[in-house]
Amino acid sequence: MDGESPTASTLCASVYAAVVDAIAGLLDGPRARGAFLLRSSMDPPWSVRIQDEAPLTVLAVVRGEAWFTLAGDRPTRLEPGDVAVVRGPRPYVVADEPGRTVQAVVLPGQVCTDPEGGPSAVMRFHGTRTWGNSPDGATLLATGTYQLHSEVSRRLLTALPALLLVRRAEWTTPLVGILADEIGVPQPGQEAVLDRLLDLVLISVLRAWAARPDGATGWYRAQADPVAGAALRLMHERPEHPWTLDVLAREVGVSRALLARRFRELVGETPMAFLTQWRLALAADLPREPGATVGSVARQVGYGSSYALSTAFKRVRGVSPQQHRRRPPAPSAA
Repeated sequence: MDGESPTASTLCASVYAAVVDAIAGLLDGPRARGAFLLRSSMDPPWSVRIQDEAPLTVLAVVRGEAWFTLAGDRPTRLEPGDVAVVRGPRPYVVADEPGRTVQAVVLPGQVCTDPEGGPSAVMRFHGTRTWGNSPDGATLLATGTYQLHSEVSRRLLTALPALLLVRRAEWTTPLVGILADEIGVPQPGQEAVLDRLLDLVLISVLRAWAARPDGATGWYRAQADPVAGAALRLMHERPEHPWTLDVLAREVGVSRALLARRFRELVGETPMAFLTQWRLALAADLPREPGATVGSVARQVGYGSSYALSTAFKRVRGVSPQQHRRRPPAPSAA
């Protein structure tokens, strides 16, 4: 394109590719499993405060409009085809207009009450997974809530903003309508279908976000850097390798000093600090797999023995891998 710098164009393309790779990694291990999905059918006046503390929620407008207000932020108008991805645990309000008095509150475990904590007299169910103050309201929302148990996911999600909003004009996909239709279908195995559809909607939203010039931030953008990004990929793909700063620098093809400087500038920590946190994040999730032992996990994440992993795990996380494994997973939103 005339007037466009080839270097800038190439960098933008590499940033996009790197971010999409990171997004694939985000959902490659933990996927929606029994996610909470709901259609909200509303006629004015209506206002619902969500304080379920869910790690990640996808909220799509199917028809009508809604005003979204994340605690501490200004209201945002949502129109048909718009999708908001909300990273918890901050509460938010969805209403037909800004400042509307809250009529219902959604608490952890998807418990719905009135603002005083009693049963809601306004909101009720109208068939399969359809809820609201009207069975055929002017506004229809589709909501999917993830409960992510994986420590790996928690680390990756820190790169996402508290509210990620993608407008209808930014993407062309029928997925929102399909998801809304399927939410109301009472068929055997429907839970698995809805989980996969929710994943597809989320991935599509994140891809649209990644395509923005300013969409990728934090270590997402660092992955496009030829120095820091190359080191990140090596550690992500081969956490079991005995990496040192010297070995990483040699593999990347730069000096030790350059790698250390670029990595800290873009990622915010040293390569070895990042590697430790990455290995322990993996180790926090792997012990829950059937048949996993501390020794087998240690080998997969680059520790020479179960003792070495246990020592590092307890130093950073305050408990041993065995104690972590005995902890119950976070409660499901379903």
